[in-house]
Amino acid sequence: MKNIFTTSILALGLMLCAFASFAQTKITGKVTDASTNEVMAGVNIMIRGKVTGTTTNLDGTFTLYTQVPLPFKLAISFVGYKTQEIVVTEPHAKLNIAMIEQVTQGEEVVVSAARVEESVMKSPVTIEKIDIRSIQSNPSFNFLESLKYLKGIDYTTQSMSFTSINARGFNANGNNRLVQLVDGMDNQAPGTNFSVGTIVVTSDIDLASAEFLPGAASALYGPNALNGILLMNTKSPFLYKGLSANLKTGLMHESNRSQPNSSFYDFSMRWAQSFNDKFAMKVNFWYIGVPRDWAVSNTLNMNDGLTGKTNRLTDPNYNGVNVYGDEVSQDLRAIADKMVAANLLPASSASLIPYGTMVSRTGYNELDLVKPEAKNIRTSVALHYRLSENIEAIGQFMYGSGTSVYMGSDRYSLNNFDGLQAKLELKGSNFYLRGYTTQERSGNTFATGVLAQLLNESWGGGSTTWYPTYVGAYLKALQSGSVGINAHNVARGIADAGRPVPGSAVFNALTSDIKNVNIAATDNVSYPYGGAHLYDKTNMYQLEGMYNFKNEIKFAEVIVGSNYRMYDLNSGGTFYPDKDGKGIQVNEWGAYLQATKSLFNEKLKIVASSRYDKNQNFEGQFSPRVAAVVSPWKEHSFRVSYQTGFRIPTIQSQYVDIKAPQAIVIGGLGNYATKYGLNSTTNPAYTIATVKAFGTQIQERATALAPSIATGLQAEAQANPQAFANNYGVAPSAASIADLTTKLATQQGTQAALASGVLKPYEFKPYKPEIVQSYEIGYRGLIANALYIDASYYYNQFKNFAYQETLMQSTTGTPLGLLSEATRQIYSMPASSQGKAVTEGFAAGVDYRLPKGFLIGGNVSYNSLKEFDQNIIDQGGTAAFNTPKFKYSASIANRELGKSGIGFNVIWRYQDAFLWQSGIVAGYDSNATNVPAISTFDAQISKKISSLKSILKLGATNILGKSYFTAYGNPNVGSTYFLSLTFDELTK
Repeated sequence: MKNIFTTSILALGLMLCAFASFAQTKITGKVTDASTNEVMAGVNIMIRGKVTGTTTNLDGTFTLYTQVPLPFKLAISFVGYKTQEIVVTEPHAKLNIAMIEQVTQGEEVVVSAARVEESVMKSPVTIEKIDIRSIQSNPSFNFLESLKYLKGIDYTTQSMSFTSINARGFNANGNNRLVQLVDGMDNQAPGTNFSVGTIVVTSDIDLASAEFLPGAASALYGPNALNGILLMNTKSPFLYKGLSANLKTGLMHESNRSQPNSSFYDFSMRWAQSFNDKFAMKVNFWYIGVPRDWAVSNTLNMNDGLTGKTNRLTDPNYNGVNVYGDEVSQDLRAIADKMVAANLLPASSASLIPYGTMVSRTGYNELDLVKPEAKNIRTSVALHYRLSENIEAIGQFMYGSGTSVYMGSDRYSLNNFDGLQAKLELKGSNFYLRGYTTQERSGNTFATGVLAQLLNESWGGGSTTWYPTYVGAYLKALQSGSVGINAHNVARGIADAGRPVPGSAVFNALTSDIKNVNIAATDNVSYPYGGAHLYDKTNMYQLEGMYNFKNEIKFAEVIVGSNYRMYDLNSGGTFYPDKDGKGIQVNEWGAYLQATKSLFNEKLKIVASSRYDKNQNFEGQFSPRVAAVVSPWKEHSFRVSYQTGFRIPTIQSQYVDIKAPQAIVIGGLGNYATKYGLNSTTNPAYTIATVKAFGTQIQERATALAPSIATGLQAEAQANPQAFANNYGVAPSAASIADLTTKLATQQGTQAALASGVLKPYEFKPYKPEIVQSYEIGYRGLIANALYIDASYYYNQFKNFAYQETLMQSTTGTPLGLLSEATRQIYSMPASSQGKAVTEGFAAGVDYRLPKGFLIGGNVSYNSLKEFDQNIIDQGGTAAFNTPKFKYSASIANRELGKSGIGFNVIWRYQDAFLWQSGIVAGYDSNATNVPAISTFDAQISKKISSLKSILKLGATNILGKSYFTAYGNPNVGSTYFLSLTFDELTK
């Protein structure tokens, strides 16, 4: 071992001597603004094809030492200015460089479209780039929120700190059709399968740029990049040095909240330093505090079709959208019949309650159960070391913790939810090798609806006592002369006696206990059916690499890459079947190849790529892409592409098993059908459509049979009243005969309906990855160096479309139980369409530069669901397209009025009304779950304070103040007004 160590040291010494033997080139220079002749600090000076580079000092000068053989190219770049290339031929070059302001986005360089650097003008697909300058000039209060200004973007707001984005349809609250990467790391929470807002992204002051590709991107980025991909790149400590800080505070206003006005705070700080040409590091800290977040306030009754005509005081079966615990409902007559059987109630009294008299438990509003705050703390550390002029090593650690809310199959309160990412990477000019992990810790997260239900069951004996008490009080109220809803309200008041009052000591103690018991726990004596706490410590590990053969292959640019990913699930059995030592690990891997060739003096560029991915639970998938860019003139390009994207079902879609207020949510791998007996021959599951058809036929047949049954009963009563009473248990009267008629007609109608075969069990189908074939054409052009146009059209055809199936199973063991909310169980599970879905759309944006730095712009986008599997619709399913047909925006801005240092930006944004379809409203009339049109004005004005190296910014969103919501059941969003001060040592 000693000899090996000595030999290694000698070899390393010889290598260092060899490196030192190369002639060293020294380059010095000064960089200025071409229009003002002012010196520019922080300008990036990089050697093309290498990782070596430096930045200009505060006086605009730089010195760069290198051993790269002459000649070589220097790339000089700065945000908002055109990148310049200079060929260095002398070993002691002195350069004077004048930077020219970049006019439009058409002059940007992007990487994500083909994983290689290229002009956005010649990108083979639609792409949007957001840089530091855009972030600074947008009126939104953070980067994620500003994405809504891009053409074609859909977004949903769950909280001040939790915004989800999507593109081209099929939007959702926790969108998993779009991939988000920060410095190459997937920031989707591996256990819950969605990106948790600001908890998992970097702060604005550390964000160098972001690139967004709407549409399929699986050919290069693998599974789940079905609707798009967002790549966020942070600032290198070699290129962005010094101290930066941002302090932002403001006011939130929304009139529907109990306190319409509330404050928020946002502070971020970044420090970076390169200690020499080899080693650099950076540290980030970010805090967001929102004492009173946007609040949900939808109290429409889900049990009257969300018409707005009823409420808790007018409907005993009230079930509010954002009211929890009132999902539990039972038939009052069924309760009364049980009381008769137990000799607790005379049969004559029970007959006063018609069958189908549904009554729900009294629920709790969200503010009773969830603390109305949002907060986020995020830190990161990165170490960069240049092993040579060709290779840079990076170690990066990021940690975020926050409190927010999420609307899924339940309303989830994310309390102290933690996200951690760490990576090691080797990066060169033609390759990278990266290993990283993404880990989530659920903290004190709980399911709000489950909490409310268990709270109702934890006092006064629960529903087994509450409903009989209600029946007794209701009958007494009828006997006292109360009628209709008045009798119900009297009964509810008596049954609710002793109900824990929100904020009371009893209420707080019970909710605390329930929130600390895992949702699937069976070992707690007080809560034998489990609590509301979601336990999750799931980890994801990924190893990936890419190599560009540009040094080996000259006729085309060829890249290859591959990745391996492993999920290690750990929910403690709360929503995955991984308790009692039964761990679940899921493995997947993929590889891709791409070739790019320019022809005819770069007037034609052809890109062809293909990728293969395999997940252990599904068959492998190929995703090819072919694209061409035709550039007949330098400033004009036309693009066309065909690509296949796919989405491996999320880990949650595969394995989830959790009880939500409206349903038991299960995965699609098939074993749950056996676990719950959904495919049994004696008590199978049925679709909503089948159960509705069954109920309709029972009603029709019962209506037809009722007259003859009533006639027979009247004859029996007249012939022998005593025999009638002995036979049916009630004395003959008009009321008892009417009651018996309904009961017997329903029984006979049910038997007739069953014999007809209308009730058909659900047929389980194979669960497969969703596939899309996407066709796109587009145009980009820069006219007169002032007007930039970017337009595209897409056509998507989906196969194995992933949708949510809603099933019903009787809890009585007989089909009749399907017809009552109290005697049926709802299941929600993912399934694969047997037919196809077709979508199409277009997007167009223009930017026009006026004299004196004024810039006007606008965009429009259109998305439409042209065709959808009719079988799904017929079975009661929905497409959940969840996207406005048209969206528009228009803006006018000026980054600096003259030389005043004052800039401004005003943006108007509009989107059509659309229908929202999701698990939270499954089974209800989709026409009622409308998201109204949204129209907002946002604006900001900023002032550069050069003496303080700072920018002062005053901004506001939704200035007109009309509140809106972005998804059904989500909070109302009002206006925000904020003031921010950004300090940056590189501020010019």
